[in-house]
Amino acid sequence: MKNEFGCGVLLLIASVGGADAAGRCGDHPWCDTSLAPDTRAGLLLEQLTQDEKISLLAGDDLFGVGGQAGSHTGTSDGLPRVDLPTIYYTDGPMGVRSGMATAMPAPLGLAATWDPVLAARYGATVANEAKSKGNDVVFAPTVNIMRTPLGGRTFEGYGEDPFLAARTAVGWIEGAQSEGVIANVKHFAANNQEGMGPAPQGAPLGAGVVGDRYTVNAVVDERTLREIYLPAFEAAVNEANVGSIMCSYNRLNGQYACENEHLLETILRHDWRFEGYVLSDYGAAHPNGTAASLNNGLDFEPWPGWSYSPLQVELALAASLASPATVDEHVRRILRTLFAYGAFDRDAYPYDDGLIDKVGHAAIAAEVEEAAITLLQNDGRVLPLDLEDPDLRSIAVIGADADRFQSRGGSAGISPFFYDTPLQVIRTRAEAQGVTVSFADGSDQTAAASTAAAADVALVFVSDISGEGADKPCMAIDCGFFPPRSQDALVDAVATANPNTIVILEAGAPVLTPWRASVKAILEAWIPGESAGTAIADVVFGRDASGDAVDPGGRLPVTFPKSDADIPTAGDPEKYPGVAENVYYKEGVLVGYRWYDANGIEPAFGFGHGLSFTDFAYSGLAVTPARDGGAAVHFVVHNVGARSGSDVAQIYVGLPAVAGLVQPPKALKGFQKVALAPGASTPVHLELDARAFAYWSTAANDWRVAPGCYQIMLGRSSRDIVATASVPLGGGACP
Repeated sequence: MKNEFGCGVLLLIASVGGADAAGRCGDHPWCDTSLAPDTRAGLLLEQLTQDEKISLLAGDDLFGVGGQAGSHTGTSDGLPRVDLPTIYYTDGPMGVRSGMATAMPAPLGLAATWDPVLAARYGATVANEAKSKGNDVVFAPTVNIMRTPLGGRTFEGYGEDPFLAARTAVGWIEGAQSEGVIANVKHFAANNQEGMGPAPQGAPLGAGVVGDRYTVNAVVDERTLREIYLPAFEAAVNEANVGSIMCSYNRLNGQYACENEHLLETILRHDWRFEGYVLSDYGAAHPNGTAASLNNGLDFEPWPGWSYSPLQVELALAASLASPATVDEHVRRILRTLFAYGAFDRDAYPYDDGLIDKVGHAAIAAEVEEAAITLLQNDGRVLPLDLEDPDLRSIAVIGADADRFQSRGGSAGISPFFYDTPLQVIRTRAEAQGVTVSFADGSDQTAAASTAAAADVALVFVSDISGEGADKPCMAIDCGFFPPRSQDALVDAVATANPNTIVILEAGAPVLTPWRASVKAILEAWIPGESAGTAIADVVFGRDASGDAVDPGGRLPVTFPKSDADIPTAGDPEKYPGVAENVYYKEGVLVGYRWYDANGIEPAFGFGHGLSFTDFAYSGLAVTPARDGGAAVHFVVHNVGARSGSDVAQIYVGLPAVAGLVQPPKALKGFQKVALAPGASTPVHLELDARAFAYWSTAANDWRVAPGCYQIMLGRSSRDIVATASVPLGGGACP
């Protein structure tokens, strides 16, 4: 099966269906599973009283304790009179935030795998645990683009590129909904900052924060919105058939997202033909905006007793600020979704952690993390460490992060069933081969340097801090810690003491690496989840516990700059964090690597970068126009090294000039991940549809392909292009 967006990955996901015609629906006319969801929703809607309809617009029990304490993030009580079931909601960006669960690697790490099939397994794992805890809807995935690496929730999203984010999101959603759970893609839209200031998650709304997410007005032109910030949502709707969408806290061009007619009605319903339902983030609907939300597209508010409380809705109706027909439409959308995704036609999901395959899910978490770990630097091929090498007799592990579980809190917070740490697994594996392992937590830099000096190799673990509620004040790895930490100084001290120093970053966003010239290797492990120890040890040693070869599979989904001053939002408070509640997206479509390319700024590590333990070469790049206005791309990938390994071949498109438009030098439009044995080759065929070559025309209010010569660039990263071909499209010609 061809993937029209060109990543060339086959997804075989079981469809979701109403398994039992009876389920919990009974024998009402709307329980006939041969009828279309729209028809069933209409039949049920006709039987509801006005009070019952209004009751379905808002949540009831904020923490779900009416079901089981701690098992839900929200609840929508059912209507026993008509056998409408209670619907339970849970958070789930990194795993289920209900009791204990499998802690998956951060979503940014998932994006680093460049693997939609693995994204589907991730989504299915989270959804399986969500329903094992009695939930019907999971609040995930987060697909907001990283506009600034200072963003507190960068780790929750899929990076800086809309194409990669879309491919990852589609896989995640298809996997999740194959488990019979409704996915909820968020936060719609332009929710790209938490605010700069001291207010942590849980602080009063907007307390002490400049540009805070609750009130900030994102001023974004339509082209930038359509090309950068909406494609992942669009793919979620049109490809993955996502069941629900969460509108965000912020304002967009003057209107709150959950009251924004252009977002919720024009784009979502009219342009994309979305048939699911829209729910608000918690507190994103406003009591003084009840009528605006009703009239402009918000279907459900999970927070009880707020904007969509019965009193608020009834007052809006009584004042003729909204109509009963509008209420009917919102309820119809909710009911249609529940029918379409089988919620009526099955039994309620029980809360039973015993249904969860904890060991199997831990293995999936480890698989994702191994594929996410990104080898940024490997001077002298110091990695992988060979435990059978007679010159490797001792390893120093430095840093407290080597021996603790990494989490970031907020709606992505999670309590793991169990976890292993890098120190535990590295020590076990090394000492089994007669290699000694010493440890220093780094609190005493002199002691850490002494420990490192006495070893053949030093592994230094460092981490950043970020989370929901506030952005980072700077990109230094120590920024935001209280009390302050001195991790950069620790790395310098260890590198001075041991020439074979390897840094393992456990960072949820790009960070500065001022010591990179002083260390031999850098591994970005992201926020690695509960199987951190297993995955990191496998990559460090290049083999798993069974002796099978392991290669670092990650490629950067974000750019690592050399300086804070280089990022797209630097130096202009109107761009970030905003002035007088307005933040202006002046960079337009030049987000992420597009910015660095257009401005001639050399990053520390570019988007798409990631090394392997082997070597790959490409040949035979050929491009032919397709009948649909797109193009077919062919090339061959060769493993020319001595080890098995994985590679991500990336296709970027350079667009011709269009009068009055700023075009990025290149934009990712296709990729293929391959695994090859030494000496092996594989042909790759990617289909790029017409949309891959289009820009959003504000004059036409539609996508347009400009006539001209398009450059097709094959590369290892956005900064390492190895071959280029040209193709004429849109009636244009190539010289």
